Amino acid sequence: MLKKVLSIFLVLMFISTCGCSQKKDTSTGSIKLLDYSLRSVNGDYVNLSTIKAKVIIVDFWDTWCPPCKVEIPGFIGLYKKYHSKGLEILGLALGRRGVGDVLDFVTQKGINYPCYIASDDIISAFGGIRGIPTTFVLNSKGEIYRKYVGMRPISVFENDIQDLLKNEGK
Repeated sequence: MLKKVLSIFLVLMFISTCGCSQKKDTSTGSIKLLDYSLRSVNGDYVNLSTIKAKVIIVDFWDTWCPPCKVEIPGFIGLYKKYHSKGLEILGLALGRRGVGDVLDFVTQKGINYPCYIASDDIISAFGGIRGIPTTFVLNSKGEIYRKYVGMRPISVFENDIQDLLKNEGK
């Protein structure tokens, strides 16, 4: 009995330390955003080569995800504050409840940054998505600066934006 309890405890400890890590993934890599076209929530297709930004936040999310809903108002605020300074935010919805649900959500929440439906190709380009929200911060070269799995305080993203904008000015 003690062995069984100890085994369950060890499994739970392993899951808790690996499941929702708060650590930053600082792995670098270049995402070729220019190679992709995405379907906007309005049904149009957009070529991502039109993005000319110093910092790009790519947020994988969906309408049914509570942590995603918590982060979105912060992204709205960051977009208002930094878009004119070189920030672009791309909301990539998984759209599991359909495109109509995503469009309704974007409209209801007043999302002011471009939202698209995440294709399997773009998910693969980012190395797959294990959970949402998953957010990538890219520099102006399209290189991954930071990767965050799970919800983060908006101040984390603002610090990354400020660091990248400051370094782009050099």
